[in-house]
Amino acid sequence: MRLDINLATRPYEDAREFWVRWGLGVGLLGVLTLVLLGWAVRGWTNAGRDRHNIGQLQEQIAERDNERAKAQAFLDMIANRSTRDQSQFVNGLIQRKAFSWTRVFEDLERVMPPNLHVVSLRPELNDQNQMQLEMRVAGDTRSAAVELVHRMEGSRHFQGAQLVSEGLSTEAGSGVVASVVSIYVPDSTDRSGK
Repeated sequence: MRLDINLATRPYEDAREFWVRWGLGVGLLGVLTLVLLGWAVRGWTNAGRDRHNIGQLQEQIAERDNERAKAQAFLDMIANRSTRDQSQFVNGLIQRKAFSWTRVFEDLERVMPPNLHVVSLRPELNDQNQMQLEMRVAGDTRSAAVELVHRMEGSRHFQGAQLVSEGLSTEAGSGVVASVVSIYVPDSTDRSGK
């Protein structure tokens, strides 16, 4: 048996070196592909669990809304209206009695900038039965009122602080008067109503 090899037309190729170089690269790409595929599958299964949990929570919310609607319909019955109105009135009185002016001023003292003072303060319950404070403050500059809002945002007792309006002081001294609105959240441990 005779093999004719013409090296001029078919140059020698080292196939082993080719497969070592490119095979390693292809192998690494294959491993990377498997890792990314595993990561995607894990994310998809986690998302499925999250979708399931969200569905359960939405069902619970729907159940609570249904219960609330039934309770509201029961309270809206003609026979129950007077009891409902009386309980709302008494609950409002209890919430107003529980409001502590001392505690509010102590909490305000912690967040009040040094060049600003409270001119008026009006607490009232909003639609969600949260204690909303409307206050007018006066100071030398606008930046003091802005600093008060920033400090209130960082406090656990004041939520949703907003600078509603501002203007120049009409009194003899020059300065700024601003209106600030915030939800007041007292300490849950302090229910003394001082």
